[in-house]
Amino acid sequence: MIGVDAGSGDRLALGVLAQYRIATTKQMHRVIAPEVRIEQTRRRLARLRVEGLVDRITLPQAGRTRVWFPTSYGVQLASEWPEMRGRRPSRTVSDPTAVRLKAGHTLTVTETALVFLEDARRRGDVCEPLDWIPEVHHPIGSGEAVIPDALLYYRHGPANGDNGAMLRAFVEVDRATMGPERLAAKLAAYERLHRYVPVVPGRRPTVQELAVEEWRRRYPLFPRLLFVLDGTGPAGVENRISALRAGAGLLARFPYDVPVLAAPLADLLRHGPSAPVWRPVHDPGLRVRWTESEHRQT
Repeated sequence: MIGVDAGSGDRLALGVLAQYRIATTKQMHRVIAPEVRIEQTRRRLARLRVEGLVDRITLPQAGRTRVWFPTSYGVQLASEWPEMRGRRPSRTVSDPTAVRLKAGHTLTVTETALVFLEDARRRGDVCEPLDWIPEVHHPIGSGEAVIPDALLYYRHGPANGDNGAMLRAFVEVDRATMGPERLAAKLAAYERLHRYVPVVPGRRPTVQELAVEEWRRRYPLFPRLLFVLDGTGPAGVENRISALRAGAGLLARFPYDVPVLAAPLADLLRHGPSAPVWRPVHDPGLRVRWTESEHRQT
């Protein structure tokens, strides 16, 4: 066996950027190499840019922040790797104009990823950079789909033990760019995904097929649903949580069978996502830990 993984740091950097879509230099450094000086990350990104794998734009606001994104060549190369198989980056991921217009939301999603990654590192939990997967497509019939901002894989517990719990979560990052009612409407889409059973046109499904929802083909349990709220003050957060509670009240068992939680991004940054800062949408007076909220489904 060859004992040298040449280019492994470059491979991780390109894989992260292809998967996350957009990141600043500082965000990339925090994801891939927080233990070294940031100059090393800058040199790595510059080298990947010379090789035609990544590119950058400079945002006129926010202190002329440099934002990195993968080129079409970079996406093509990364998509051939086993760890990236099945990923579906958007067709505009390498377009500088699309990058500029999406930067606000996508950089906030990347920052949310870092909140979980860095918390896992502090706690000794297992959450690797590629365990944060943006925009995973989940069909719900009639040509419609649920596409969360990210799907999170997270092992809660010791990395070297057998007692850790494997957790999954759909993450929706809301920057208050839509009204509270539209945010709450996303709950109905997830409830539809929860009960959606695909039907093959022109063929009568068997009894076994009727009993299998589409999500069960991917997950042993339906992932938790986490709403991360940003872009508004305390009053705006309360309005949005109230809207989520009203939306949950229309969905019978779903918010009780599946943990549906909301928290301000500011609280996650201040206390960490493992702290009891999450509010169940069906009972927002409570404060819970997202890792300890239990499914009621079998």
